[in-house]
Amino acid sequence: MIQAQCSIQQWLLSRSWSNGFNALPDVCTNLKEFHDQYQKNQPQWDAMFKWLATHDLQSIPAGKHPIEGTSLVVSVEDSENQPLEKRASESHYHHIDFQYVVKGSERFGLLDHDSSYPNCAYKPDAIHYSYDINKTMFIDSTPERFFLFFPSDWHIAKVRTDKESQSIRVIVVKLDYIK
Repeated sequence: MIQAQCSIQQWLLSRSWSNGFNALPDVCTNLKEFHDQYQKNQPQWDAMFKWLATHDLQSIPAGKHPIEGTSLVVSVEDSENQPLEKRASESHYHHIDFQYVVKGSERFGLLDHDSSYPNCAYKPDAIHYSYDINKTMFIDSTPERFFLFFPSDWHIAKVRTDKESQSIRVIVVKLDYIK
């Protein structure tokens, strides 16, 4: 087990997966899941990281941008963080949320599984949860880190931070989750 963890750390730090994209996964990322999903679907991951490394993410127009040769779409969003009570929790059964904040700082909430539970039926790509705010972990983004939310990562995005400006530019890609 320890040797496997060291191997995954070495893989991560080698940056062989990054295709020139400079950011690293946030510390909350399940690195084993990242490694395993990358191995199962490497062409999709490679295409995404190459696209991110070869585009000016600060100036590309907001909107949806297809990644040539794949079914992936990059969503470039200029938006504002909101108070927690206006944000919905979510997870996805068939996709991995890749989220990268290019400008500003976005707060993410990570829900505790023991005190959270689904509060609706699963709809095309999401299910939502009731949760205990006192058992929710909040993490603020930086442009040096990206976030990966796998199906087991119940999360809340675009939560208001302590910063003066709540304006953000976010890159979102939904990668296929391979069981």
